[in-house]
Amino acid sequence: MRYLPKSQAERAAMLQEIGASSIDALFSTIPEQFRLTRDLDVPRQMGESEIIDYFKNAAAHNAVGYTSFLGAGAYRHYRPVLIDSLVQRGEFLTSYTPYQAEITQGTLQAIFEFQTMICELTGMDIANASMYDGSTGAAEAAMMAARVTGRDHVVVARTVHPEYREVMRTYAQHQGTRQTEVGYRPDGMPEGGRIDLAALEAAVTGETACVLVQSPNFFGVVEDIPAIAAIAHAKGALLVVSIAEAVSLGVVRPPVEADIVSLEAQSFGVALSYGGPYCGVLAAKEKYLRQMPGRLVGEARDKHGQRGFVLTLSTREQHIRREKATSNICTNQALVALMATIFLTVYGREGVRELAEQNLAKAHYAAGALGAHGELLFANTPRFHEFVLRTEETPEALNAHLLESRIIGGLDLRRWYPELGQASLWCVTEQTTREAIDRAATGVAAAAPFAMSAR
Repeated sequence: MRYLPKSQAERAAMLQEIGASSIDALFSTIPEQFRLTRDLDVPRQMGESEIIDYFKNAAAHNAVGYTSFLGAGAYRHYRPVLIDSLVQRGEFLTSYTPYQAEITQGTLQAIFEFQTMICELTGMDIANASMYDGSTGAAEAAMMAARVTGRDHVVVARTVHPEYREVMRTYAQHQGTRQTEVGYRPDGMPEGGRIDLAALEAAVTGETACVLVQSPNFFGVVEDIPAIAAIAHAKGALLVVSIAEAVSLGVVRPPVEADIVSLEAQSFGVALSYGGPYCGVLAAKEKYLRQMPGRLVGEARDKHGQRGFVLTLSTREQHIRREKATSNICTNQALVALMATIFLTVYGREGVRELAEQNLAKAHYAAGALGAHGELLFANTPRFHEFVLRTEETPEALNAHLLESRIIGGLDLRRWYPELGQASLWCVTEQTTREAIDRAATGVAAAAPFAMSAR
């Protein structure tokens, strides 16, 4: 909301209207020690040109010119400039829930196209009009599976994003849902980095609502979805597949054996924006339509036979009776989903495939270059554009050394996976140049003596 200053005369009139003799009298209920009696210490006002110069100078001291190898659920991909040009149009930027279909056809059609593209990518029958992000999408998928099966036990792979698992535990603590985590195959063993299928089979029981895995998982490793599905379905449980890196669907086989797919669509044209807003999605088999949270847009015909779009499914309980709702998510990230829709429209089927292939090729090159100066974990298991590197020096010391060369290194994994030792997770996308990868490899090679002196 805009700030509209008031003149002294207007303030006096307002005070008189409410029966207060002064501003101090208006705030008399606030203890005196908490009232500010001096002017705020703020810089003088600046002209527009001065403000632009100020931010240019500030940007020069920030991460401009740095190369980042961070990923872990937040990915740096190229965003076509067309995205911002379109989503900032007033028709999209100011719209809210499209209850009145006759005046919101543009918004409804955009959501319909989004759902259609998501179904094509994931191999599912239906997709909703987006969730908050990938983590809440995973939690909602587990809750949906519990409603479908009438069971209260969820089996989660330890290779699912740690923060996704934290959100799931937050959701579950008051839902009466039990969660069991299943570990992964160690490095050096066949299928290292994938979920331990023997441990999974032992964990799934007749009370299990679903098995939830991520693919590519947190280590960047592609899971064996058909094998996991067979174990889950043998005990009557559903399979939920979480996908944190949507671009992977350009080359990785879609998880068609899954019953529910939870997807983070941030990679499809959504800026990192210091952590959000992002774009979560749920897609599923059609038979689970009635348990889908959020809302779905469908295509219809009016009385004249003309094509139109409507809210096909929007559970009223989500708005007025929370205790009976399938979900308390009663809105959606429509504007952010529109960014993903524009991105996918611009790239098209072949463009998404070529984008994924470029990510895959660059990550393969980087894994070889960096692995020559460290130990590449889970090296013999298929992966996408992330990999785990273990080094003699700590990730903290290594990253401090790389930062001097304007390189932001991999994510320290010791917080979540201490058993991996001094390991970090590295990510390479189409934004990463070969020259930057070579500089990073040189930095990793030179970091060992630096780390010794730092200790």
